[in-house]
Order: sequence, then structure tokens, then C-alpha cells
Amino acid sequence: MIVDAHHHFWDPATADYPWLTDELAAIRRRFGPDDLAPLVAASGIDATVLVQTRSSLAETEEFLAIAAETPFIRGVVGWIDLTDPAADETIAHLRASPGGDRLVGIRHQVHDEDDPDWLGGDDVRRGIAAVGRAGLAYDLLVRTRELPAARALVGALPDVRFVVDHLAKPAIRNGSDPAWTEAVGSFRGLPNVWWKVSGLVTEADWHAWRPADLQPFADRVLEVAGPDRLLFGSDWPVCLLAAPYDVVLATARSLIANLSPGEQAAVLGATAVAVYRLEVDPSRPAQ
Repeated sequence: MIVDAHHHFWDPATADYPWLTDELAAIRRRFGPDDLAPLVAASGIDATVLVQTRSSLAETEEFLAIAAETPFIRGVVGWIDLTDPAADETIAHLRASPGGDRLVGIRHQVHDEDDPDWLGGDDVRRGIAAVGRAGLAYDLLVRTRELPAARALVGALPDVRFVVDHLAKPAIRNGSDPAWTEAVGSFRGLPNVWWKVSGLVTEADWHAWRPADLQPFADRVLEVAGPDRLLFGSDWPVCLLAAPYDVVLATARSLIANLSPGEQAAVLGATAVAVYRLEVDPSRPAQ
């Protein structure tokens, strides 16, 4: 089975997305399940995970309701205020909302925080510990600058499952990223960290990238973490800045082509099911 473990929906007509700048004008429009449905069907996707785009509890509630009505969405990575002492109660509220059984993780746009050590705050760690107690995963949206704080966090909370989004956004368009390469190495051997092969095409040159440009970065994480620690995500519709949905999936396949068939199957689906604890029936195709 194939799981797209990372995609988004948004509608600029109804909410504010500060990160949708003029540079991203090509995708500054509504994207919803009706747009994604034909793409997952054509690509043979069995299940997806819908990921937050705003620091908004209302968006998380909206995404859960959408997931409840959309068969192919089997999980939602939402948002809560991690610094709120009532994080446990907030998670319980979300789980009691329509579609609450689809809540599988929490994320915050850490790389947009001014403080590179934001993840080291006592209040933030308390909130992430609540995420772990609820049996949810925590998605780390970080760049190289925040990787030291992320490394300290995952060591301090060994019972929480962490997923590093977009391989921590290496500077692919530069051809190499020595600081990223070194920082990734510090995660070697950690049993509670997984890495999402997603968002790579938009870290490369949008108009001239090739799969070979991405390969060294995927290989570095494979070398550090091993194939059983990787999972695929399209990052649609952000990916459309550089490539259509089917090309992103084909590129992910090419990046793991040297793995065994079983390892490839894990990256493309089984690992996401395990990490996010998705309830997926492989005998029933997505609709």
C-alpha cells in the first residue's frame, strides 16, 4: 500500500496564511479534498495524512471534520498551543470533536519562531510531553538552525514519537549543506525519530531540479537513520511550485530505488501506518 503522509488544504478567501507570500502566488488559492481526490486515485494512493498549515485550533477542528467525510484521509496532524498548561485537555477536546479519531499528530511551525531554541522551553516541552501521553506523534518542522534544539528535545522525551518533516529542509539548491549534514548525524541511532521524504523539490531549484540533485540528501538520512526510519509525503500543494503530484511520487521512488522491495514498501506506506498508528484496511482502496 502507498500512504501520502504529508499534504495540506487551505483557502486564502476564508483565513490568513502569512507564509503564502507573493513568491508563492501560484498556489495562493483554495485547495481542498476535491482537488486532491483525482490525484490520489490516479497515483494509487491508499491513504493520506492531512497536515496543519496555521497556528489555529479552529483549522485542526475543520481538518478533522473533513477527514471524517473523506475516506482517503486516514490521519490529521493538527496544531495546539504547546505552551498552554491545558494541552492535555485541548487534545481531549479535539478527540471528542467530529473526526477526532483521525487525530494522529501535532505540529508547530518551529522554523518561523525567532528563537532557534524555542523547542527547549520548559512550557513547550511540557506541551510536547502531553502529545506523547496522548499517543500522538509530534512533527518537527525545522531547518538546520533548529536541529540542535530538536536533537536535545528528542533525547529529553524518549517516549514521544518524532517525525522530522521535509528532512529538515536542507539547502538543496546550493548543491550541498555541510551544516545540515553534520547536524543530521547527531540523530544517529535514536529510536524515537523518523524522517519524512517530503518537500524536497521545493528546496531545490524549482525550474531546473533533477532527482540527482535530491539524492545526496536522501542518502545522508538513509545512512544515519536507516530505511526503516523514512516515510513518504507529497507536500501537495506546495510541491506544485516545482512539480506535479505524480512526478513527486515518481521522484520519491527513484530516491529509494536501491533499497530492497520490502524497504521500499515500508518507506512508501508501512512506516507511516506504524508511526502515525493509522487505521487502514489495505483491502479497501481510497475513494
